[in-house]
Amino acid sequence: MMNEVPFAAFRASMTKNETSVDMTQVVGSNDILFVCLDTLRYDAAVEEEKNGGTPVLNRYGLWEKRQAPGNFTYPSHHAIFAGFLPGKEEAKNIAQQEMLFFPKNSGMGKNAPKGAYGFSSSNLVQGLHNDGYDTWCVGGVTFFDKRSDIGNVFPSFFEKSYWNPSFSCSVKESVNNQVDFIIKKLEQNTDDRKIFLYLNVCAIHYPNYFYLDNNKNDSIESHKAALRYVDTQLGRLFDCWKEKRGKTFVVCFSDHGTCYGEDGYIFHAVNHPVVNTVPYKHFFIE
Repeated sequence: MMNEVPFAAFRASMTKNETSVDMTQVVGSNDILFVCLDTLRYDAAVEEEKNGGTPVLNRYGLWEKRQAPGNFTYPSHHAIFAGFLPGKEEAKNIAQQEMLFFPKNSGMGKNAPKGAYGFSSSNLVQGLHNDGYDTWCVGGVTFFDKRSDIGNVFPSFFEKSYWNPSFSCSVKESVNNQVDFIIKKLEQNTDDRKIFLYLNVCAIHYPNYFYLDNNKNDSIESHKAALRYVDTQLGRLFDCWKEKRGKTFVVCFSDHGTCYGEDGYIFHAVNHPVVNTVPYKHFFIE
């Protein structure tokens, strides 16, 4: 009996949390954009924020330091699409996290925290689709390329999913190409439903050495240069979305970081503080 009391209190504490944005008012009234800056490190994001390297992202508030839900794209996105966005750095348990999107059948109770959007489907994309959203995915990294069974898992969540080789990590202009594609789709769109768009930006993922002149290897400096490039393209996306679609809720985040030799660690899919710590912000464009 002693063990049941803390668990009951823990479950009860989840429903007492209140979100910083009332998603019950957002869902159904606004488009929703998830912009994943795949592989972006928190320290790199904050450094560019402070030195003015990301003027577009800086318009929308400071980066929050958060806990990555996984140490590489595949596990992290399974969590994200189940509603487990990067968690608050100071949270010591899941009850202290901000659950904007709440999976009702995940063992945390069926009552969503105040202001959270609760869904009963297998992922939040399907939940939004069931509630009337047109769901779009524009992929980048291999887990979204639809060229294999594993590359079809996440795109299959969406009503409409898109990828072509010009969006891939090895293409220096990948974000230009993705944003051009999205703008064209917006201009052609005649569906009057609200849109949920997931955009996987892969320019910061390896390889990124080519964002610095005369550079032959990936490094923290080319990582930051890639982020500066990404920022130049996000302004076009946000401005077009405002013009074509109006007020929109944006969640911008990294799914994991990556190492460049710290303590002997290379890249990601390993647990190291720079892999497990990511930048996050949410905001409205209007």
